[in-house]
Amino acid sequence: MVRPAPERLLSRRRLLKSAAAGACALVGGCLHSGDSPTGTLEAVWGRRGSAPGYLNKPRAIAIGRDDLLYIVDMTPRISVFTADGEYLRGWQTPVSAQGRPSGLAFDNSGNLLAADTHYHRVLVYTPQGKLLEGQTIGGTLGTGNGEFQFVTDAAQDSQGNYFITQYGEFDRIQKFSPDRKYLLSWGEHGHEPGQFLRPQKIVIDRSDLVWVTDACNHRVQVFDARGSEAKLVKSWGQQGHGPGELNYPYDILLDEAGLAGRPEGRVYLCEFGNHRVQKFTLGGEFVGSFGASGRGPGQLDQPWGIARDSRGRMFVLDSYNHRVQRFRL
Repeated sequence: MVRPAPERLLSRRRLLKSAAAGACALVGGCLHSGDSPTGTLEAVWGRRGSAPGYLNKPRAIAIGRDDLLYIVDMTPRISVFTADGEYLRGWQTPVSAQGRPSGLAFDNSGNLLAADTHYHRVLVYTPQGKLLEGQTIGGTLGTGNGEFQFVTDAAQDSQGNYFITQYGEFDRIQKFSPDRKYLLSWGEHGHEPGQFLRPQKIVIDRSDLVWVTDACNHRVQVFDARGSEAKLVKSWGQQGHGPGELNYPYDILLDEAGLAGRPEGRVYLCEFGNHRVQKFTLGGEFVGSFGASGRGPGQLDQPWGIARDSRGRMFVLDSYNHRVQRFRL
């Protein structure tokens, strides 16, 4: 195991000193709402570079069953870290001249799905980094069934079906069977309900409802795609900079209650354009937020991704600061 040097891991004492000195713009990192305060900053780590253990505009994160962090950046490299930023291993995607991956998620078997965006496919890796070439989905540029343009993310439902988001000429979602055969697709380029402008991140709750960040429409859309067609369940969000408004939501996270669809469930959205993370009810009612534009602890510069481990800690990809910030929820 290798620890990158020099490393920028801030202790809780140093974080509190920085906040007291005004370096942290979010007043201890707490959500400002009637909800119980969450979002307390615990650690900041990462340094820009191309050597193993360094980061260069990290753009997607996923957390495995062992609570290790898998992060892809612009090198392009998938790196594996502990929660404290200790580098364990890493590997590069097969080719990158046309562009870099922009999405990571784990499938039902514990393998890593990597949206190889500019190569129109989803790659599948073991947690140790072995490419499972026979499980690749896509790879053909086009607008037909099973063909892709710019792939952004992938997820698997409880039945093993794959859902893959893409943008380009056709902003849409395609559904594939567990053996990766095309089943259906929905969505098109546009602003109306059910249409998309860069569907960036997709998550599936325990009722198999499909949640999508419709990034350039500045909203969230939720679909029921369990049958032969996809039906829009709800859609919420509008562009802006105030509480509850959205500006390029790139990632979405449902807490445990949210995944189960319980009324107390919460939705977290990572906003690339507003340099913050916002918290909502499942119906889109604003609860609170943390983060502000800047380089100090707790501040963010165009964050791309969020993920939550089994201990309830949120990890935010502070992309243009080339680092990771850990918050206690």
